[in-house]
Amino acid sequence: MANKNNINRRQFMGGVAGAAAAFTIVPRHVLGGAGYTPPSEKLNIAGVGIGGMGKNNLKKCEGENIVALCDVDEEYAGKIFDLYPGAKKYTDYRKMLKKQKDIEAVIIATPDHTHAVIAMTAMKMGKHVYVQKPMTRTVYEARKLTEAARKYKVATQMGNQGHSDDGMRMVTEWLDDGAIGPVREVHCWTNRPLWPQGIGRPKDTPPVPPTLDWELWIGPMPERPYHPAYAPWVWRGWWDFGCGALGDMGCHIMDIPFYALKLKYPSSVEASCPTVYLEKGKVKETAAETAPVASIVRYKFPARGKMPAVNLTWYDGCLMPPRPEELEEGRRLPKSGTIFIGDKGKLMCETYGGSPRLIPETKMQAYKRPPERIPRIDVSHEEDWVRACKGGKAACSNFEYAGPLTETVVMGNLAIRAGEKLYWDGPNMTVTNVPAANEYVRPGYRQGWSL
Repeated sequence: MANKNNINRRQFMGGVAGAAAAFTIVPRHVLGGAGYTPPSEKLNIAGVGIGGMGKNNLKKCEGENIVALCDVDEEYAGKIFDLYPGAKKYTDYRKMLKKQKDIEAVIIATPDHTHAVIAMTAMKMGKHVYVQKPMTRTVYEARKLTEAARKYKVATQMGNQGHSDDGMRMVTEWLDDGAIGPVREVHCWTNRPLWPQGIGRPKDTPPVPPTLDWELWIGPMPERPYHPAYAPWVWRGWWDFGCGALGDMGCHIMDIPFYALKLKYPSSVEASCPTVYLEKGKVKETAAETAPVASIVRYKFPARGKMPAVNLTWYDGCLMPPRPEELEEGRRLPKSGTIFIGDKGKLMCETYGGSPRLIPETKMQAYKRPPERIPRIDVSHEEDWVRACKGGKAACSNFEYAGPLTETVVMGNLAIRAGEKLYWDGPNMTVTNVPAANEYVRPGYRQGWSL
């Protein structure tokens, strides 16, 4: 009797299954249908920084198991916590990762200054990571995360969702087809910032909201008093926390030429921007702590194989490139976009590579498009990453690609802050002509924080 009572669950279920098989075959639709994903095949995902863009990333992954949520601001993230009652809730990502062993992958959508430390912690523990754009705040952080992804063999993706769009691939195919000839010049622009820049540090010190852990929000950056000028949303303009308009939109808009023209490290970068700010109507000294209200950044890239050297110019703060002569009267440039200038014509596309068009439109109508050559992404940007986490092919904007792109984008901020033309040794991450500018390549963290 003792032996009969000690049959384990696996033996019991196996016996039942065997007996059932003798009488019937269970149709797949009873088990959930052709599109059904068994619980054992779902990815266990944690979200860190869920009050902003993180909530959208999580929503795209709702077919998986959302097992943990972490945010330093309980009020800002409160509604998102409520959407996933089965997920365990945390304030400190370090405690979450240490305590909850079932986490397999992490979505990181915090302010830029904490992307690197969170992602590195997760990767060292073998977790797959999805990191919002810009991947990091600095060149050094981007390089270290790229190396770590390679070392720990985890699936990665940067949240520049336009990289999953068909337009990105169409532009590449058209340029490879010679639609406008060799490209030697590119213009990228955005109407950002939509938040304050070119301002001084606030002087008042309001109390920290009771639902916000300000110490964790500051993370690796130098301590400063809490102020709503930083959190929860307007942190992008502050150099300690964000990357300005260039960092916010560059990983979207510059992504198109970076991919299509097979760019990597620029050989030089220089910037033009306002160097003063207004306070109560009076002109003050340089606002060294924030990005400028507008900027023009000029990158030079060397030749790549048979592809010629390229000059890429970035504009933000509603500054725009020269209007192409080929653009028909009454047709306006989009608020954000890219123009490729080739030896035989021009190609223009909107923000994320959408709606690429040769200009003028008569040339577009006459163009015979080449056949599709580059595989399209048939799922969302987040699902592309989930697929990689489960052993599929690498996600389209994984860190091998997104790392160098991010380095290039934030390299422009070095030029803005240095105020000089910088010559860049990309492989060695070194400004070769202005040694003082190298402090922006790898700024330090406060005590207790590291990669």
